[in-house]
Amino acid sequence: MATTNLLQYLNKTGVPFELLSHVPVFSAHDLATATHVPDNESAKTIIIRADDSKWMVVLPADHRLNENMVRHALGAKHIHFVQEEELISLFPDCEVGAMPPLGNLYSIQVIVDKSITHDEEIVFNACTHTESIKMKYKDFENLVKPRIAQIAEPSHSAEDREW
Repeated sequence: MATTNLLQYLNKTGVPFELLSHVPVFSAHDLATATHVPDNESAKTIIIRADDSKWMVVLPADHRLNENMVRHALGAKHIHFVQEEELISLFPDCEVGAMPPLGNLYSIQVIVDKSITHDEEIVFNACTHTESIKMKYKDFENLVKPRIAQIAEPSHSAEDREW
């Protein structure tokens, strides 16, 4: 199963979490709906290249990435979204688009939108489109040690929620 490495890691850390099974979902908004949590507690993960470095960007489902804010927060001149083909090689144990926001497992730096740090719990993909992890945000932060910055804005439409 795709979640095996992730679950082994989480079990080894001793951090409490809940594994949620649900219908197949392909967006953070749909994940929130399927797991019965508010959009702001459903974390979406986007992989970018900032100049020559890869970054995992984590933001709430109800927010939209602001490229200018990300560029400023990372001190980068250029920001590009990593293409699907590269995601396959970066996350070989995950279904495409279902990577968890634990960049430390993949040697990728993580930046988190400040708004998600106010949530008591977060839910995120567990390497598949049918399983998710629910844990306390503070536990996530202690595991990942992300950079925190304002890098996103509230979405105004369902179409905005995907980026």
